Amino acid sequence: MTVQTPIYLDNHATTAVDPRVLAEMLPTFTKVYGNAASRNHSFGWEAEALVEKARAQVASLIGASAKEIVLTSGATESSNLAIKGAAHFLKDKGRHIVTSRIEHKATLDSCRALEVEGFEVTYLTPDREGLHSAEQVAAALRPDTILVSLMAANNEIGTLNPIDDIGRVTRARGVLFHCDAVQALGKVPFDVERANVDLASISGHKIYGPKGVGALYVRRKPRVRLTPIIDGGGHERGMRSGTLNVPGIVGLGAACELAQRELPEESRRLTALRDRLLAKLRAAVPEVHVNGSLEHRLPGNLNVSFAYVEGEALLMSINKQVACSSGSACTSASLEPSYVLRALGVGDDLAHSSIRFGIGRFNTEEEIDHVAALMAASVTRLRAMSPLWEMVQEGVDLKSVHWTPH
Repeated sequence: MTVQTPIYLDNHATTAVDPRVLAEMLPTFTKVYGNAASRNHSFGWEAEALVEKARAQVASLIGASAKEIVLTSGATESSNLAIKGAAHFLKDKGRHIVTSRIEHKATLDSCRALEVEGFEVTYLTPDREGLHSAEQVAAALRPDTILVSLMAANNEIGTLNPIDDIGRVTRARGVLFHCDAVQALGKVPFDVERANVDLASISGHKIYGPKGVGALYVRRKPRVRLTPIIDGGGHERGMRSGTLNVPGIVGLGAACELAQRELPEESRRLTALRDRLLAKLRAAVPEVHVNGSLEHRLPGNLNVSFAYVEGEALLMSINKQVACSSGSACTSASLEPSYVLRALGVGDDLAHSSIRFGIGRFNTEEEIDHVAALMAASVTRLRAMSPLWEMVQEGVDLKSVHWTPH
């Protein structure tokens, strides 16, 4: 069977819109095009009805009620609203926040902005598997801690934190728990009640919905209050002003419904494809190192380092046939080693040689086999040009070699 290239394996950066999602969205551009806040005519009522249907679809996926869903422009806005909004509302109660060194930049940069305002932030270091334990979180809490922000699934290495265990700790201590659920949604079960999550960031374009739309789950019992970061017409119960993106919201809702219905089977299929890719890579070339826990991991994520190969060179050698990345999409413009891999204790050499494969809904076994063969050939060719690889093959202990800097 002929495989059509280029093959898309960057589904953690973004996903294609599912045709079934697009079909739901299309009428909102030309038929149901009213402003959902227009309460005086049928065009507005129809748009509002679609928005409320989508709100319920989003809520159903995470075990929430529709009234707990605040619609936003995407997960970056959602995380900013959750972290800054909670901090500003609770600043008289405390000014200490706990997060991780390997969070998404939307979380890290929000926390750094709050530090400028006088808040204190504890940045937890993950273990070598890329995980945080409930015990580690509990040890970091202080009497003035107001918020813990930890992601369910890491966007770069795909590791899954024990969110349920962490949520029990934060609830027992009366501390708000914000979870960046973007990468986990639709791939693994995520239930805000079971996990005792108070705030959760959601994005449409990671689950085969459109870009530019997302949501923030805001718990009502016990009630969570936020200071808004966008002022205007008081939309979304005063938490997020701005005319609602009805087409995007309809797409987000449809994508959530599909994800909920198809998650079990899709999870099994993506896990099998991921394991197939890893097995073929390991069989074809030596020194393939998996970054992060394989046991506690997203089904479609494989982040591996190919020792003695520069990751950017490897990407350049395959980028006309395969789309993948050498780090998270929000940092891929930088040639610095991944801050996520550094936090795990991965050395700069291996961090520079890392590749993130994001396997998704529309990938096939034939594509995986083609990518594995292509990667193996490229790694072998690049290593043949590496003096370090040649020395390793000759049995030289590179740790004993003293290099003279240029």
